Amino acid sequence: MERESINQLYIWKNSPERKPLIVRGARQVGKTWLIKEFAKRAFDRFIYVNFEEDEILRKVFENDFNIQRILTAIGLRAHTAIDKHTLLIFDEIQAAPRGLTSLKYFCENARQQPVIAAGSLLGITLHQNDSFPAGKVDFLDLYPLRFTEFLKAHGEQDIVDLLDKQDWHQLLFVRDRVIHYLKTYYFTGGMPEAVNSYVQHKDLDEVRRIQQNILQSYESDFSKHAPKEQVPRIRIVWNSIIGQLSKENRKFLYGLLRQGARAKDFELAIEWLKDAGLIYKVNRTKSGELPLNAFEDFSAFKLFLVDVGLLSAMAKLPSEILIEGDALFSTYKGAFTEQYVCQQLIQSADLLYYWSAENSRGEIDFLMQKKGKVIPIEVKAEENLKARSLRSFVERHPSLHGIRFSLSDYREQEWMTNIPLYAANAL
Repeated sequence: MERESINQLYIWKNSPERKPLIVRGARQVGKTWLIKEFAKRAFDRFIYVNFEEDEILRKVFENDFNIQRILTAIGLRAHTAIDKHTLLIFDEIQAAPRGLTSLKYFCENARQQPVIAAGSLLGITLHQNDSFPAGKVDFLDLYPLRFTEFLKAHGEQDIVDLLDKQDWHQLLFVRDRVIHYLKTYYFTGGMPEAVNSYVQHKDLDEVRRIQQNILQSYESDFSKHAPKEQVPRIRIVWNSIIGQLSKENRKFLYGLLRQGARAKDFELAIEWLKDAGLIYKVNRTKSGELPLNAFEDFSAFKLFLVDVGLLSAMAKLPSEILIEGDALFSTYKGAFTEQYVCQQLIQSADLLYYWSAENSRGEIDFLMQKKGKVIPIEVKAEENLKARSLRSFVERHPSLHGIRFSLSDYREQEWMTNIPLYAANAL
């Protein structure tokens, strides 16, 4: 499968200010595959080290950070000469004592040596024993496949080209086909193993089995990596997400976790899930003015799962819903649609928030800040084109132009543009 993030790796490789790169992301989003595929395409040779599997090299950073000694040891272990044209891949780097710290010395003493480190956020963000090399590394965040990558995996490059060109007229001729793919994406999501299985076998039951295995592996990680006293609370938050998103107002409510629940009881559990890459946290902002984070309200937020397919697996959504007209888009009051849109936007937005009025029911599903602009976004699960909150918000902020995502076709108005849901990446 072609991943769009590979282009960012080429930019990193060719940068004159290149530092060691850390690729972050939840487990099983395809970090190792992406890095190896890039290494095959872009370098004369590469050495792959998995520190969870290689007990000998796991100790290579313990004595000192003499880079020449470290390179010699790795080269001997791999039976490969190392020079500036050799990419070093340090996978599961959190398993090597002082492995993260070593990246500082690669940056300072061997800047010409290309190094990519990977590991789940469970290890990198929460690892307690290493000094993190702040300012000495570059980062790339990897997410599940976006909808356009899902289309490419199915050989629909022509549709992707139309979406890239925003050729709305030509897209009308393939509308039914694209919406069928969108329904399928709601079910399969973008986890690489699930997508690859569906592309090859078209077996939704097998896709669901893969997703359930991923969910079980995440839950196993709670016990393995989280502080022991936080594990029960992490499970409570994790299991509440589908219910939180199913409400008309998707703002996270502690009262749904258990009676009398308070923020101080669960905020560490929420941050753990966020740092692990398993959820997206979209905070409220009190204004549509730049910069959005200057008006951030940390007490109000929405939580979304890392992947819409995993959300459908968690909800035990039956595969039969794929053939029931547009029922999939309205199931759980649009929870899947808002999850889908969040998943597409969060990969490209500089900042992503939602807005709600202080003393009224008005709400904007998302406020996106990108390249110095604020874009108010309303998400409609079906073809209901009423957008009272969006219109009212734009009238109060006349410099802004609203975006509405819905099943309706592209339509531009003076104050708002309707973009089909399947073109959410168009922003």
